[in-house]
Amino acid sequence: MPELIRLYIRSVALGFVISAMFTAGLVWFDVAGIGHLILGSDIGWVAALMMVFFNGIVFSAVQFAYQIMSMAEDDGQGGGGGLRERLGEPVLIPVPAKVESGKPQIGTRLRK
Repeated sequence: MPELIRLYIRSVALGFVISAMFTAGLVWFDVAGIGHLILGSDIGWVAALMMVFFNGIVFSAVQFAYQIMSMAEDDGQGGGGGLRERLGEPVLIPVPAKVESGKPQIGTRLRK
């Protein structure tokens, strides 16, 4: 079996183990009443199974992405961290506006 497939299977297994522990923690600590809902219902196991499954998909993807990205080789250039060159100073540009008497302008307070 190719190494990449083995890596994917290990990542999926680890993701589902983490998902099961995460769901158990949510139920144990009764976060947002989830523990009470799952343990107080006769079909609460379905909800727990769905939480493990859907969180397992997410955690598996994260594990696989982390493993793949950690395989990158260091090119040794470092990069970044220095001072950046300023692009320029902001310049105020006067804009003529036509003022009509009797109407309040935007941004001005009405006088009482």
